Amino acid sequence: MAKWGEGDPRWIVEERPDATNVNNWHWTEKNAGPWSRDQIALLFHDVPLKSDFADVAIAGVEQCEGEASANNRKGKLIFFYEWDIVLNWHGKLKGGSGREFKGKIKIPNLSEENDMSDLDIQISVLDSDDEGDKLRQVMLKEGKVAVRERLGEYVKNLKNEFSKGMILPMKDQVKPDSVRNLASGFNKKVNVAPVAAPEIKNANSKIETTSLTQTHRFQCTAEDFYNALTKVEMVTAFTRGAVRLEPCRGGRFELFGGNIVGWFEELVANEKIVQRWRYKQWPEGHYSTVVLKIEQKADHTEVTLEQKGVPVGEADVTRSNWDRYYWDAMKQAFGFGAFFADL
Repeated sequence: MAKWGEGDPRWIVEERPDATNVNNWHWTEKNAGPWSRDQIALLFHDVPLKSDFADVAIAGVEQCEGEASANNRKGKLIFFYEWDIVLNWHGKLKGGSGREFKGKIKIPNLSEENDMSDLDIQISVLDSDDEGDKLRQVMLKEGKVAVRERLGEYVKNLKNEFSKGMILPMKDQVKPDSVRNLASGFNKKVNVAPVAAPEIKNANSKIETTSLTQTHRFQCTAEDFYNALTKVEMVTAFTRGAVRLEPCRGGRFELFGGNIVGWFEELVANEKIVQRWRYKQWPEGHYSTVVLKIEQKADHTEVTLEQKGVPVGEADVTRSNWDRYYWDAMKQAFGFGAFFADL
């Protein structure tokens, strides 16, 4: 059976001129706090430092309090972050007594207002004696360099991760031909039959079917996720092709060059989407039922997909392509982010 995933030209939509410069989606703010805490913890987990005088290492993060966000202000990206960080370190002096000393590294004000070279880094040792003071001097020299390098990497990663999808082309950058394609909801290179009430033949058929269930977390609000599946400019962005989309009960949708078609059965803003959904390769007239439950959490959105009526032979491919062509594509297009726990 032909796959509708990688290598199947009926599913993969080529990058066309009408699939670019079609968006004027204006973002306001994204919460980068949870991602930042994970990133800082990862960067400072068990970091050995180079020194001719001691064996020292940053052990990890003891405290990380603050916030971070990415903002789109009139087409300009602005990043805000303000953190109070406490790290633990340990080490032994080479040629010394062999005793291990421990201490702390405090960074009381990591923010976009302070240059890394001017960052206040305070280093202390818990047992202050001759050996302990020598180790502290090593940390003042080597530890500060390592801390600045890794915090610089955090800021770089923050901007790379949360720049994705924040600014999309403005209306005056859209080519006239692509505007006409969006207005009609069809790609001119795809021949699509006139819309008519679909004939559902699978009710009395002998097609063997199964069900799929997936749960995913996205670094966005419930409203962000709901909009990504119900606003034509956002669906066009992550599918990379012209679409037809009528986000209302009974409204039709047509994606990926006509390979995915169906209609909406229920729409509850920011909470639930129910679709009758089919892949072009399936037996004629056979539709599955897709239920997307969207739940806003404290710092992310959890989405549960339930799909009933998938032909048994298509189950594995359908599951993997939801991941690749919907969820991964949405994260890349809009910066919905990937949690470290999911990697």
